[in-house]
Amino acid sequence: MDMPVPVTIDDPERLRANPVHQANKTDPFTFHHRDNGMIHVLLCASGSVATIKIPNIVNALARHENVRIRLIFTTAARNFLQGQSEEQPPIEEIEALPNVDAVYFDEDEWREPWKRGNKILHIELRRWSDIMVVAPLSANELAKITQGWSDNLLLAVVRAWDTTGLVDPVRNIPGVPWPRHDGVPMKRILVAPSMNTAMWFQPITQKQVKVLEEEWGVKNGGWFEVLQPMEKELACGDIGGGAMMDWKKIVGVIEERLGLKTIAGDAS
Repeated sequence: MDMPVPVTIDDPERLRANPVHQANKTDPFTFHHRDNGMIHVLLCASGSVATIKIPNIVNALARHENVRIRLIFTTAARNFLQGQSEEQPPIEEIEALPNVDAVYFDEDEWREPWKRGNKILHIELRRWSDIMVVAPLSANELAKITQGWSDNLLLAVVRAWDTTGLVDPVRNIPGVPWPRHDGVPMKRILVAPSMNTAMWFQPITQKQVKVLEEEWGVKNGGWFEVLQPMEKELACGDIGGGAMMDWKKIVGVIEERLGLKTIAGDAS
């Protein structure tokens, strides 16, 4: 397992005493969609042990001063980052990092009773994002995505994604190889599956991955790109496929897809 990235904050005790959002630098429900000069990454985690790699990914992307990050954690994903070990800092510490604008949970979607004129969070997150990265993507969320479910915040953003490039035009970011649908550029969703080996090799899993890669894949005019898992000894003790792609490789793919120069030096 990779060595954890140290997370440095000025006053860890103060952050642990406050709920997420209170220690944030900006209002998490304020969005600057154009935000010239900044690249927007929506980084999401679903219920897999590989969620513990989120701090590594965030710290690696922080080397790019023009990258801003917002994170979504599903209810299951939150279990893996509660300060239970050095490599599993509490989410409050991740939110305190300088390149993180906000962290969101399912309950943030309808935090207040909606009235006409109010913004809708999953739509605002879609508009804000230049790329959506789901790492890890659990077996459960994979199944729900391919069936069109939208029963949590992460899935609602996926379900509301502009698959034509006409509703939510891409921003002018030099060097970005946008996917294209009928010649129209659009934003992509990167997903990094992560699950038990037996779950990965189940026939239904392969059918669902095929939907993302072939029917909705960027190589065929779609918007999904699947980052194939690797083989290793999993946290459960099984050995084989299904482990999330190495987080450093995921960072490399994100950098390439956003036209960012890879910064020399190991982030671990």
